Amino acid sequence: MRILITGGAGFIGSHLADRLLADGHEVLAYDNLITGSKANIAHLESNPRFTFVEHNVTQYIEVPGELDQIYHFASPASPIDYAEMPIQTLKVGALGTHNALGVAKAKGARMLIASTSEVYGDPLVHPQPETYWGNVNPIGPRSCYDEAKRFAEAITMAYHTHHGVETRIVRIFNTYGPRMRLNDGRAIPNFLTQALKGEPITVFGDGSQTRSFCYVSDLVEGIVRLMNSDVDSPVNVGNPTELTLLEMAERIKTMTNSASEIVYKPLPQDDPKIRRPDITKAQTYLKWEPKVGLEEGLTQTVAYFRQALLSSV
Repeated sequence: MRILITGGAGFIGSHLADRLLADGHEVLAYDNLITGSKANIAHLESNPRFTFVEHNVTQYIEVPGELDQIYHFASPASPIDYAEMPIQTLKVGALGTHNALGVAKAKGARMLIASTSEVYGDPLVHPQPETYWGNVNPIGPRSCYDEAKRFAEAITMAYHTHHGVETRIVRIFNTYGPRMRLNDGRAIPNFLTQALKGEPITVFGDGSQTRSFCYVSDLVEGIVRLMNSDVDSPVNVGNPTELTLLEMAERIKTMTNSASEIVYKPLPQDDPKIRRPDITKAQTYLKWEPKVGLEEGLTQTVAYFRQALLSSV
């Protein structure tokens, strides 16, 4: 197939490109590089079935020729990014999704959008099933991301029901692995960078808030299965193994043999206290569940961060 990935030079987008190319497809990656990086796709430059186009998808998207599938992954995705770029985050969730859906409609392509566990906000239901409508502050500091993704889901379903576009919605829970940015701002990159540099490891609040971390190869497998399934309603893809952020900080400190001390800072406003996906739907309809254990995944990620930090010196 001929497949477009928006955000194709990003952390998840680049891993998705690897997978689709390995499956024999032709891949077009569009990215404006505000959070993506050409370094993530440098190894693909010589592949004749891979094309990179530097483009902001909030502007009209032109794709010559036929197209079978679209994976819409363009968006800032960490609290640091969307705090610095709230307007861009809202625009790519709204205008970017609208433009991508327009391409899908024009080309007769199936489109999958990358939504997020953040649509559940600071949840009052635990674990979070797809039927939960969420607890989101629509004007809070995280709202530019949360509401952009909620709108993206809404317009995607509107195109599906009104225009008959084949659509898929994946709600992604915390994901980690190689190619995350050193200054990403999320828990694992922060902890790893601080631990490897010997800086204090920053834990917000008392560290009792929980997250569920999925290794990137498991996530990509779930996403590809969803795209090629018959499920047109949202599906959670993530690892249901839950641990506190303090436990993660301590684990990373041990794995890196770091002498860093753990320090505590105030919990940011609207930071979710609990986060764990109910993956019953993915297990039932996609026959998917994560395979990579935390020890194995962190070992690969630590190795990448060590090398990336050396290269940045």
